[in-house]
Amino acid sequence: MTETAQTAKTAQTAQTAQTAQTARILVTGATGSVGSRLVPRLVRWAGEQGSSVRVLVRDAGKAQALAELGVEVVAGDLCEAADRARALEGADVVLNVAAALRGVADETAWAVNRDAAVALGREAAKAGVERFVHTSTNLVYGRGLGRPAVEGDRLAPDPAWGVYAASKAQAEAGLRALGDELPLVVVRLAFVYGQGDPHLAQSLHWAAHWPAHQRLAVVHHADVARALWRAASVPGIGGRTYNVGDDAPLTAWDLHALNGRVHPGSSPDAPFDPWEGQVSTAAARRELGWRPLYPSAWAAAEAGAL
Repeated sequence: MTETAQTAKTAQTAQTAQTAQTARILVTGATGSVGSRLVPRLVRWAGEQGSSVRVLVRDAGKAQALAELGVEVVAGDLCEAADRARALEGADVVLNVAAALRGVADETAWAVNRDAAVALGREAAKAGVERFVHTSTNLVYGRGLGRPAVEGDRLAPDPAWGVYAASKAQAEAGLRALGDELPLVVVRLAFVYGQGDPHLAQSLHWAAHWPAHQRLAVVHHADVARALWRAASVPGIGGRTYNVGDDAPLTAWDLHALNGRVHPGSSPDAPFDPWEGQVSTAAARRELGWRPLYPSAWAAAEAGAL
């Protein structure tokens, strides 16, 4: 099934599943890697039910293309309370996609990934939002499970993975601490790729040192968008968490091949945890009706979607 056909099916399914009431959907991080690929799809899907999309961005100029799609653009900083208040005014659903990932100071990562996320959640609860969807990462699980991680596993990110994983885990804890006050849904993403995203190429900065058989859990942007839309629109899932990832991980050998490189090879006995980063997506399939349009990066490559 093509993405266009699957998009129509996704919109129809979500529209049928949700309440008839239209919504104003606030998205943070709309000009980032995930947000910039999510929002145009969200505009189409939300438009099918008469809902509207608003974004909070630091640079309104970078959101010009979104404004041309009919998106309401609020210029402001997620870390500023007054800007969050303006963005939240009248919002029914929040998709918190903003994240400080690589190449930023640790203080910035903590401020965006944890502090601003929890503050936004607290203020969204007071504003009476109907759904708060928070994007997290599969890195919150850590190592040593001996199997794919499931949503109820303890959050124990490995310190070697740095502040990003730690700040995302603490953000989840802070949002959960708000209890029933916040109608929270958490979506934990694997390593995101596709649609011209340079992530796969950037992976060679560290995967170049992996044994050829070490595996990376990944998920395509198109499937991230579909999962977030369902997390925002499917009724009766408040308080739930969902892992989202491709059916097939990529080995270090695959990462080299997809980037036009040849892995130098390694001993088959080179040590690594075969379950590191791997997650079960059974809950998202069962409760959201989600499954990947691109079950593997090789399928995305064949479809010209990298």
